[in-house]
Amino acid sequence: MKPVTWIIVGVVVVVVALMVNSTTSLGGFKVEVCKTYQGHEACGTGVGSTEQEAMTTATGVACAKISSGMTESNQCQMGNPTKVNWLKGR
Repeated sequence: MKPVTWIIVGVVVVVVALMVNSTTSLGGFKVEVCKTYQGHEACGTGVGSTEQEAMTTATGVACAKISSGMTESNQCQMGNPTKVNWLKGR
């Protein structure tokens, strides 16, 4: 093969390796959070590089299912979760 072909192949391999690395390094923590708001309950799963990041994401997902608008979503997220389940894997 020509040297230019080897360079292109090398660049493609590096880009793919970076993509795989960044995807697999995301989220060391995974959690399921259940929230109750105005008589409705919903659960959401979140993944994050820290426990707090995973909790925040899961809480946001759960509250998005049972609240309407920014004000209700913020009120839902402020309350304590009804259930927290730390999950293994990613």
